[in-house]
This record gives sequence, structure tokens and C-alpha cells, in this order.
Amino acid sequence: MASRNTERNAFGVAPARGTGRHEGVGRSSGFDQEPGTTVTLEQTEVNGAVTSLVRRTVHPSGLRIVTEQMAGVRSAAIGVFVGVGSRDETARQHGCSHFLEHLLFKGTPSRTALEISASMDRVGGEFNAYTAKEYTCFHARVLDDDLPLAVDVVGDMLTSSLITAEDVEAERDVILDEIAMHDDDPDDVIHNLVAEQAWGAETPLGRGIAGTEDSISALTREEIDAFYREHYVAARMVVSVAGNVDHDEVVAMVEKAFAGSGFLQGAAAPVAPRESSPLGVVPGEISAVRPLEQVNVILARQGLQRGDDRRFAFEVVNTAVGGATSSRLFQEVREHRGLAYSVYSYAYSHAETGLFGVQVGCLPAKLDEVLEVVRAELAAVARDGITAEELELGKGQLRGGLVLGLEDSASRMSRIGRAELVHRELYSIDEVLARIDAVTLEECREVAAEILGRPEILAVVGPA
Repeated sequence: MASRNTERNAFGVAPARGTGRHEGVGRSSGFDQEPGTTVTLEQTEVNGAVTSLVRRTVHPSGLRIVTEQMAGVRSAAIGVFVGVGSRDETARQHGCSHFLEHLLFKGTPSRTALEISASMDRVGGEFNAYTAKEYTCFHARVLDDDLPLAVDVVGDMLTSSLITAEDVEAERDVILDEIAMHDDDPDDVIHNLVAEQAWGAETPLGRGIAGTEDSISALTREEIDAFYREHYVAARMVVSVAGNVDHDEVVAMVEKAFAGSGFLQGAAAPVAPRESSPLGVVPGEISAVRPLEQVNVILARQGLQRGDDRRFAFEVVNTAVGGATSSRLFQEVREHRGLAYSVYSYAYSHAETGLFGVQVGCLPAKLDEVLEVVRAELAAVARDGITAEELELGKGQLRGGLVLGLEDSASRMSRIGRAELVHRELYSIDEVLARIDAVTLEECREVAAEILGRPEILAVVGPA
């Protein structure tokens, strides 16, 4: 169980494979699909055989069920994506999403906490959850024969958790320990600092996901339970399953497992992905003192919103700047000058805003030179764009990453689940690859000039 501060995939889909022929691409989502119906979103064929089939059913309650049937595997992964995260909390509720994620493992009327854990351990399953700023995910991976058990356990947890006062108090101490652990991790600290500077310490996007010692200590059992009943409803959920599965069988399993506490009663439309007006970031400097041997640094600036079509071009730019070992920053900072062991760039987005950042870990004595080199490289790309060779290297890196990232049922499950919950469409794999291949040098030059030319945020974590 964990919190996640960043979303690093600029495409809105998990890495994907582009072989064969794709049909029935779901360019519309469950928000305009008739309740109780099933549609095919994507089909992949190789040599006449279906290797992957993505289907979606919208239950009358608003619950969405998406599956990907994969040929040649013996595993199945299930993820339940709940459309609530830390950005949906009030200041009083800060940390409630993450607190609740922990509590749903503590027991239901039909299972104790030990029985929940033992049920998955007994079949060698992987079982966990995480909280992000915009959603919470509960996920498991098992042998295909054990999928009914996994669906039943997850469904029971999400619909019928007890959330007792005793469990709240016991888990409160666990979460306070987790917050302390994150505060000892310079990587967690620095990403929280960047968000705080970008959007403000008291704003939903600027606050840390796990909460603070004060906010977690103040939350009551009644407040957490009310949050659970308000947000954990069928219309806010997507059940995503991938592997050696049959869609109709999965739908039947889900309807049975999620029937507890009247969860599927009533009719509702799925809650649409969040939309907001464009939101900028506040440039500036922010720091935290920690007794470390290294200085951890991020140079960030406003990036792209989630749905921006330029994200394909900018991801190529990001790869050329610091997303690979052949990138400018890796070569110049580490290979040529030996200034740091770790240096990379990243880009992530929310509904209305995004961030691009360069993260470096170096010795304190080398900090000034590291900042000078990084700033010079970013300025050069902002001024001149990337080269034709970097364009091709970037495209190849992205294509390979997409392929390698979809080698197992868990990554396929995550791809279709997140696409359904936070995006309005599931891009076909061929379309993603085609969009990457279509990126031009001029597009890269234009988006690099805009993003890399913006004012910076400097965050530093290290010794005084």
C-alpha cells in the first residue's frame, strides 16, 4: 500500500505493442454507451488469430467493466480504479484517500484482515493498492484459474468494508510511520516540494498524498467512513481485468462480487473524467534541509495538460533531453563531466496542468556546476530544438518502451483501466505508434521552445 506522487506516462496509456491489425477502436468511452451493453474497443490479429481483444460493459449502476483477453498467458490481473484521490480532499480531509486505502484491507462482515491476506497468499497471488492525486487503485494478479477468488475478495473489500474505530486507530499509527518514512526519503521530499511550489501548499494539487502528521491525527472514524460512502460508488469505479479471461465471465463475476451492501442497486451514469480550466505553476525556489551526503535537485517548469495533442512531440523532446542514456543530460552531466551518478528528465500531466522536470543527485560541491550545465542544455534545446538523429532515437526509445511495458497482464490491465477512468478514449496501439512516428522536427522545436523557455522551479533537498 503506497502513495504515488507523479504520473509519468504522457500518452495516457501504458506502453503497448503494435503488431497485427486493429479494429473497432473505442474513440468514444463509457459515457455515451448505453447501460447494460457491451462493445468491442480493440482487436488485434496476427496471421488470422486473435491475440488481444478489449471489451467494455457499462452496468446500469454506472460501474464500468473493461477486459483485455490475451492469448498465450496463464495469468489474470484485476484492478479497481476509483475516481477519487488526494486532490478531491478538503484541507480537513487531507490524507483521507490514502487512509481509506489502508482501511479497506482491514476486514468485512465475511472476511477478517488475516483472511483477506491469506486468501491471496494461498494461491501465490500479488495483491496491493496505491493512492494517486486523481484516483485510487486496488489491484491483484493471480493464475487465471484463481481469478474468481481475486474478483470476490476485491469486490468484498471495496463494497463492504467495516472501517471500525479500532482499525482506524491501529492504522493511524501505521500511516504516521509511513509519513515519517517518506520524510526520510529525499526523492519523496523533493517531488512534494516541487508540487508545493508549483501549486501551493494549501491547494489539492500542491499537498502531499499521504497527508501530514497533524491531518492524519485529526481525522475521525466518522469522517473517513463518510468519505468512503460518498466516493466509493459504482459510477466512480472502473473494474479492469486482463489476461487469459473471457469478458462475459468476468462481468458475471463482478456483478456477483460487487453486489454486497446494495452496491449495484439503482441507476446512474458513469462519472466523467475531470475537466478544469488551464492551471499555471508558480516559479521560484524551495528547499528542505536533510542530513544527506548528496544534494537532490529538481529543475522544473510548467508542462502540458493531459489532453494536449503536443504531448507526443514533447515526449520525444523529453527523451532526447534526459529520458535515455544517450540523452543530452546523461551524456553531458554524467558521461563527459562526471558530475552526478543519476540525472534524468520526466514529464507528467493532470487534467488542467502538468510539469516537466530534470532531477539530479550530486555532491554538494558540484551543485553550482550541475545547475549551470543543466540550464545550458535546456536553453540550447529551447533555442534550437533537437537534431534529426535525436528525433529518430527518441521515437525508437518510445516505441521500444511501449512494447516492453505491455509484456504482462498487469500492465495491460493498468492501460485499459486508466484509459477508461482518466481519459475519454482508448487509443489503439497502432494509433499511438503512428502518432509517435508522425512527430516532426518542427513540432519538437515549437513545443520545446514553449515549455523549456518557461520560468523554472528550483527544488533542493540536502545538507545545510
